[in-house]
Amino acid sequence: MKRNRGKHGYHPTLAHQMAEERKERFGRPRKFTDTVRQRIIKDLSNEQYSPEQIAGLARREGRPMISHTRIYQFIREDKANGVKLYTHLRHRLKHRKRPVGGFSPIKDKVSIEKRPPVVDERSRIGDWEIDTIIGKDGKGAIVTLTERKTGFLLMEKLTGGKNAVGLAKTVIRMLFPYKKWVHTITADNGTEFAEHKLIAKKLEAGFFFCHPYSSWERGLNEYTNGLIRQYIRKGTSLDEYDECYIKKVQHKINKRPREKLDFDCPKRLLPVGGIETHIHFILSVHRAALRADISAFVRRYLRPCPQISPPLPADISVRGLS
Repeated sequence: MKRNRGKHGYHPTLAHQMAEERKERFGRPRKFTDTVRQRIIKDLSNEQYSPEQIAGLARREGRPMISHTRIYQFIREDKANGVKLYTHLRHRLKHRKRPVGGFSPIKDKVSIEKRPPVVDERSRIGDWEIDTIIGKDGKGAIVTLTERKTGFLLMEKLTGGKNAVGLAKTVIRMLFPYKKWVHTITADNGTEFAEHKLIAKKLEAGFFFCHPYSSWERGLNEYTNGLIRQYIRKGTSLDEYDECYIKKVQHKINKRPREKLDFDCPKRLLPVGGIETHIHFILSVHRAALRADISAFVRRYLRPCPQISPPLPADISVRGLS
């Protein structure tokens, strides 16, 4: 009350006015300094970082920074004042529904904070980032797996969309030939990864989850998805792309020279799993499906062919036939 007193003592109306002026003057969070403001503007304008990346990188480097939510608010305020910082955002402030509460349907998640530090060093082969690419109107999905050191990419269309069980089985099948080089897998908090324990058990690897709204923690996967979008445009139906096309895209990206690899290409740097390992896995886990596939193959390609040579004239006899 003392700081809201006037020259002639305390008065409620005057005190309220002084409090409002103080709120107006000091309402902004104290750590939103000019240095922080200039860093946000620089990262947006020069690097096109998202607010999540700006806040996350500052946290990682131990620099003062406001939250990503406050950065979005700052950008919106500038937009209302005619400033075009928002044009440097990938989504240009398109409306997104804010998740309600902090409940996560994924049980027994292991935070990225518990991931071995060696993963950040990228000094070994075997640490993977996983993500999904969603088709038009949220229909259809492609799962992508990117190895952190080499940038090697695996991708496959999910027949069951973002179903967690189907995705887990697909990921296990995709990585099994490389099992020797699977130490960790890092994912975002999408519910399609709810069966992470099954994946970790079958591949004998650690499965870790990033912090919410921290896409920069899977920066390589985000970069790789950008390469994929060169061939599978955003907003298109995934029905337009069959599995053969998707594998061609995978091959094309894996043979691209990369500057960080001294212009070598990922597919030359990742050892491949033995073919006998892959066959054993198919026979042991997918025996029933394999039998069905073989039966379909036989029916389609090995059934008796129709006679294509012209029949012999009736008046010509063939020796040995009656």
